[in-house]
Amino acid sequence: MRPALYSSVLALSLASAALAAQQPPPTTASQGPNRDTSYIDDQGMAHITRVVPVPQTISPEAQQMIARVVPDQAPPETLAERRTRTDASTEAARLAWTKLCPNHITEDKIAGVPVRIVTPDGIPAANNDKVFINIHGGGFNSDSGSYSESIPIASYAGVKVIAVMYRLAPENPFPAGIDDVISVYKELLKTYRPEHIVIYGTSAGAIMTGEIAVRLKQLGLPEPAALGIFSGIGDFALPGDSAALFTLRGLGGHLDPPTPAPHDRYYIGSADPRDPVLSPIYADLHGLPPTLFVTATRDALLSGTVNLHRAFLRAGVDARLVVFDALPHAFWYNASLPESIEASHIMASFLIEHVSH
Repeated sequence: MRPALYSSVLALSLASAALAAQQPPPTTASQGPNRDTSYIDDQGMAHITRVVPVPQTISPEAQQMIARVVPDQAPPETLAERRTRTDASTEAARLAWTKLCPNHITEDKIAGVPVRIVTPDGIPAANNDKVFINIHGGGFNSDSGSYSESIPIASYAGVKVIAVMYRLAPENPFPAGIDDVISVYKELLKTYRPEHIVIYGTSAGAIMTGEIAVRLKQLGLPEPAALGIFSGIGDFALPGDSAALFTLRGLGGHLDPPTPAPHDRYYIGSADPRDPVLSPIYADLHGLPPTLFVTATRDALLSGTVNLHRAFLRAGVDARLVVFDALPHAFWYNASLPESIEASHIMASFLIEHVSH
């Protein structure tokens, strides 16, 4: 391991351990607030508590999920432990989604970049000349979604999906992952017309989808037929409001007060947070392809998603937004939720619509 890389990984582990040592014990039922409070200080910062019931507007399965008891203490987790955990959850997702969406999966390399190729059973012959590129989520440092994002979309759209296993941070900060996906895209352009390709992703992959679209424009390469930005952000310089309200689980779990520090310094590396590729909200977005944005009202990246959506609209892009009630970040990973099936159908329908002309 290179000295600089070892230092970065060690810093992640030490920061996690130090954070855990500073945390008070988890809040208990007897200590939880039972009334709303609100105080705005002299700097305009809100100090609030809210008592929020489980809404009846979502499925019983979703109600059960968001009602799950989660302690508000942050457990220590090294980068290696995180990757082990996400690898296990990704494999469980493969099994769960494959039961719903039969498929054939192969591991390969395109332009030297590892990929997972998901071919759904019964793919229509008319879709053999079409392909979707998936950029998985996982906080830029792990894979938490290459199967959850590719298997249902491939099945519901009836098209082959290539999940790009791009290089991860902190070992490979921005723009390494972007370069990997663009290398795959350029290679696919030798076989597929750009109007028969779409690029989409969730969370970190959603962020990278916007970044890649801007970079393709800079390079003068043809844009794909459509984009899917499913719970992402377009601004690493200014955090949105929802990041101070929700964890990745919604209202449950540990949440630190917001700071002015840029989001995810391990991914940013030495880049300027306002770099127009890193943060597309500062880029010229005119001429980008039709884009579907999806988020939910308890999504930590709700603000980032809707702010980037508005930036696309200001640039005249055909940008559509779907917001699900009461659900947390990337809820569509959960194959047991009716809302996940609905969201995946919405995503697949939008994407296949734009490559079927």
